[in-house]
Amino acid sequence: MSRIRQTALDASVAVVLVVVEGVRTPGVLGWISAAVLCAPLLVRRRWPNAVLASVVVLGAGAVVAGVTGEVAALVIAFAVYPAATVSALVGSLAGIAAAGLLVLAIPGLPLVAPQAGVESFETSPLTVFAFNAVLISGSWALGRLVRSRREQAAQLVALRERQAATEERLRIARDVHDVVGHSLGVIAMKAAVANHLVDSHPAAGREALGAIERVSREALDEIRAVLGALRDRPEEAEFDRLVADVRSAGVDVLLDRADLSAVPLDVRGSAHRIAQEALTNVLRHAGATRCSLSLAVLPGALTVSVVDDGTGGGSATPGHGLRGMRERVALHGGTITAGPEPGGGFAVRARLPFAEASDA
Repeated sequence: MSRIRQTALDASVAVVLVVVEGVRTPGVLGWISAAVLCAPLLVRRRWPNAVLASVVVLGAGAVVAGVTGEVAALVIAFAVYPAATVSALVGSLAGIAAAGLLVLAIPGLPLVAPQAGVESFETSPLTVFAFNAVLISGSWALGRLVRSRREQAAQLVALRERQAATEERLRIARDVHDVVGHSLGVIAMKAAVANHLVDSHPAAGREALGAIERVSREALDEIRAVLGALRDRPEEAEFDRLVADVRSAGVDVLLDRADLSAVPLDVRGSAHRIAQEALTNVLRHAGATRCSLSLAVLPGALTVSVVDDGTGGGSATPGHGLRGMRERVALHGGTITAGPEPGGGFAVRARLPFAEASDA
């Protein structure tokens, strides 16, 4: 729930309480006292402890004065919810109890005599205190439950991020092993051929040396792409660097990036790797002159799309890059598609869901 909606909800509750007390208490006094007592509720989420302290003092004063008795209990219960600490509960009950004891101990209190048939600390102290205690304690217990669930959710998110980082390092180790093992095997074979033919068949030797250079460069590119994912906290500038690298290689890239500040770090990191792999495929396979990288934040999801104008002939082959993208998408329970576009070109589109932060 957004901050504006939360404030509007608190304001609505405050207005209802003011109207209820204004109708119940004849004259202007009921309206004024209820408005003063309910006003702090507008900022109860921003400064919960300060608001609770204020309404406890104001509520105790209202009990002593003999105005807004039941509304005071409701306001305190409403304010104790976001604080939800043991000291908040004890302080709230102590404030109400102290006000009730003052009414019982000092003659002439409350200042405004209760209406006929209305229970108060003067007429039914135990019943009134029990009502206040049950109302405030119930709100406090609900607040404690919600706070506990939030803390558990935060711990779960942190645990998932650590688990994702561990799994990522395992994937990186496997990818590096596969890339290095395959490439070094090819290089060793071609080097042996070149060494054997360099004198007797110079053309064949040069061809083998050219193959060594090509395989070496491809292996270096793949290892750079794999190790680039080791950055645990990819900033938005990292996407700019990706685009700059591809532009420097001769492909015109259009970047359309949303504000990623609300996206969890693990999702942002996976998006960075997917974009990196897709752009690497554009350079290596697509034969493209232009491509676009789009990052869009939807309710509960981040979408990544890389679309080029090349042939896309090799991009759909299940290799290290596409397999790595699928693994990252699967980690978040998302979806990914990769294939030729109807009007030509090739596209990679991924959707990475994430849990949105919420305030109760």
